[in-house]
Amino acid sequence: MTARPDLPADLPPDWPHRAASRTIAAVHQHWHVQEMGPKGDSAPTLLLIHGAGGSLHSWADLAPLLAQHYRVIALDVAGHGFSQKGRMARAGLEDIAADITALAENQDWKIRAVIGHSAGAAIALRLAELMPLRAVVGLNAALSQFEGMAGWLFPAMAKTLSLLPFAPQFGAKMLGTPAQIDRLLTQTGAQIGAAGRAQYLTLARRPAHIGATLDMMAAWDLRPLLARLSHITVPVLLLTGARDGAVPPRVSVDAARALPHATAHILQGYGHLLPEEAAEVIAPLIMDFLKDALAKAA
Repeated sequence: MTARPDLPADLPPDWPHRAASRTIAAVHQHWHVQEMGPKGDSAPTLLLIHGAGGSLHSWADLAPLLAQHYRVIALDVAGHGFSQKGRMARAGLEDIAADITALAENQDWKIRAVIGHSAGAAIALRLAELMPLRAVVGLNAALSQFEGMAGWLFPAMAKTLSLLPFAPQFGAKMLGTPAQIDRLLTQTGAQIGAAGRAQYLTLARRPAHIGATLDMMAAWDLRPLLARLSHITVPVLLLTGARDGAVPPRVSVDAARALPHATAHILQGYGHLLPEEAAEVIAPLIMDFLKDALAKAA
């Protein structure tokens, strides 16, 4: 089999939807992107954005369901997964959103809605301020600052670690074991299968991925965005799991109160990884919301 030159060189042969993958060299990095669904302008374009420490594999079950009706684009953000950042780290919310906006312009993507998971939901809302979006969906949306001592301690620790030359390698060695992945996933309240756990193990063993996660944590500051929520007027749907051990469900409820046109739903029996735990449950909710939101904006 001839290797495709447009694929990330180290993309595993069993990575979900590998045939839909390609690399785009633009805007400060090499982006790992997957596209599904109708081409051109025959269907609205959705952009899918994973959270910190994740990758586009998070959408492996949900993307094909959405692609039955929409053009779906998923990407690995800011050096995560199999994207490669340039030498200048651009890992904060503002930089990530600006780079995605520039990439969309570079590729002539006419994005109509963004679906973000966890920290990706914050990126989606920032993009709503930068792009002519018609809707945003947040899944297990991480829309609150760390509380109490963690508010300054965790970012400071991440910033310190991100400056140490061997921190990514050390982190990959410490986290890249099945037992550690099982422990971390259990803490999120999520229940996913063996394939999903293996994919997180693959990511955890990649020093570049660990480094990108540390960079993102160190640079993350939601305070300006949270202060502007009342000015974000696009329709927003927030779905979260009642068992979410990473982001309390009340975060989505509080954000929905602050946003002018938002609804929050708490789904019983699920944790922090709704796209992976409950794709067939949330897909109809998302598509009903998008159908209504995009029709009103037309």
